Amino acid sequence: MTTATRAPHSAYAAIMGTFAAGIAGAGLLARALGRDPEEHRPIDLAVIGLATFKAARTLARDEVTSFIREPFVEGEAHEGGEDPVESGDLRQAIGELVTCTRCAGTWVAAGLTTTQVLAPRFGRLLTWSLAAAGANDFLQGGFAALTHKSNELQRRAGDD
Repeated sequence: MTTATRAPHSAYAAIMGTFAAGIAGAGLLARALGRDPEEHRPIDLAVIGLATFKAARTLARDEVTSFIREPFVEGEAHEGGEDPVESGDLRQAIGELVTCTRCAGTWVAAGLTTTQVLAPRFGRLLTWSLAAAGANDFLQGGFAALTHKSNELQRRAGDD
């Protein structure tokens, strides 16, 4: 951010207020519907974590979600890595949120957890699907890295 553009503190406060109100509202709705959260086990945290990773990464980096980032970034949204607009207002604050995997991850985790409480079957299906896709990302990345390293070692052995 340039020194000419001030951080949009009031927009940050509005976003934080919206987040807190959303969590509180979800809790009240869950109580009204008699949908108390189940007791969670360590595997639940791992699945939510992996699903959050995948969904936040998709939101902030993938081409398929560029239309969400487009109004809030400099230039054209494409495959992630865009810079938020430097407007000093809510548009900038949202741009910072949707281009940051860690920032978006907080919202995604809250949404996935809320969905599991309010609509348990759909929530579990969504969360486990995203978690499987996240695990796939890690496995594909690991496979590619091992293949690359194996090919590199094979080339070195051939050079000897």
